Amino acid sequence: MGILSVLDREQTVAPPGYSRWLIPPAALAVHLCIGQAYATSVYKTSLVKHFDSSQTAIGVIFSIAIVMLGLSAAVGGTWVERNGPRKAMFVSACFWATGFLVGALGIGTGQLWLVYLGYGVIGGIGLGIGYISPVSTLIKWFPDRPGLATGLAIMGFGGGALVASPLSRQLLSVYDSGYDPDVSSSVAGGGALVGLFLTLGIGYFAIMMFGVFNIRVPAEGWAPDGFDPATVKQKPLVTTANVSAANAIKTPQFWCLWIVLFCNVTAGIGILEQASPMIQDFFRGSDGKSSVAVAAAAGFVGLLSIFNMAGRFGWSTTSDVIGRKPIYAMYLGVGIIAYFLLATVGHNSTVIFVLLAAVIISFYGGGFATVPAYLRDLFGTYQVGAIHGRLLTAWSAAGIAGPLIINGFLDHEGKPGTLTAAAYRPALFTMVGVLAFGFVANLMIRSVSDRFHEKSEEATVEAAQ
Repeated sequence: MGILSVLDREQTVAPPGYSRWLIPPAALAVHLCIGQAYATSVYKTSLVKHFDSSQTAIGVIFSIAIVMLGLSAAVGGTWVERNGPRKAMFVSACFWATGFLVGALGIGTGQLWLVYLGYGVIGGIGLGIGYISPVSTLIKWFPDRPGLATGLAIMGFGGGALVASPLSRQLLSVYDSGYDPDVSSSVAGGGALVGLFLTLGIGYFAIMMFGVFNIRVPAEGWAPDGFDPATVKQKPLVTTANVSAANAIKTPQFWCLWIVLFCNVTAGIGILEQASPMIQDFFRGSDGKSSVAVAAAAGFVGLLSIFNMAGRFGWSTTSDVIGRKPIYAMYLGVGIIAYFLLATVGHNSTVIFVLLAAVIISFYGGGFATVPAYLRDLFGTYQVGAIHGRLLTAWSAAGIAGPLIINGFLDHEGKPGTLTAAAYRPALFTMVGVLAFGFVANLMIRSVSDRFHEKSEEATVEAAQ
């Protein structure tokens, strides 16, 4: 227990003069690793072949992980606030790495349920704890620019696939000499998938330890030079009061924002989960062959990762200037147009397809990075991490809805490798309706009523810290 005491919150208080700009790299170390979840489409076809299963059955692995992300964030949010980011990030690393190891056992023994348990349940818990662990800390380090702060951390989660996609393809080719990452018909064998999961689990654990031992919390009473808390109240919807996590879920604002996040995530997650085969299917000729090579499709996954990451930082930083409500109106409103165009004209040109998908994914990423700052505006800094954890149950629900909508339509239309753009249209038009529902929910958000504000001295002091 003495060794583990280094993980305690009191051991992470920053000394005088500590630079707050050292905190984002520690957060990125964790988020880049758990962001590997966005690269599952690279080896999805290999899993389908290995288990002789359907796209929907394999897609459930990703859905379970996202469900557990939201549930663990909701249940563990208050624990994370109480114990601090270092202990939370360590717990996240243990669960995330163990998830890969159990998943490898499931692949090696041909037991799909073990992959559900490993990568889905155990790994999903690591996802949830790791996702929220640095957010509250960053907001406290950057009270003057909360959108930029959360964007710095959460952009790492969106950029995880940028590293994991090409790395996974190369590792599979190393572990399976018969696997050619440049040939569309090539799939990796079970042994290669086992090697991939083992390598990723061990490697990610080591990288996440860098973040664990470099994270710090600000000392009591710390504030950035020149920061005046009175300026915070001058922006629309921004409060200087505080709302507890228990009271936040009683407000209509919380549930309107829950719907907004659910709709934005549902629309984006369907594309991400299907990204690699989707671009090949959109440009499949009458002879059944796609004009987009497998390597190019994997590159498309990486490109989406760049826009996902850039949107998380760029759009969330922009929200510090124009406000959270207007930026979400843009995410959802322009997203409606982009999805409609993707369904109707996206198959005419790879350039048009890629541009529309990139815009959609940048809004998807921006929505994730902006929501903690939106919560801080509405509910204050007191227990904002715990409130964020509860809100992420919307991500859990979207993790089920998005892939089910896409995979459900695709399984009805035909088998992988034979689909065309027409097979995707019903799902894409469904997403247009989902985004429209979220747009209306965002319009309904107003300032939180005074009756939900904390009156206790404890909340005021903690918020100031």
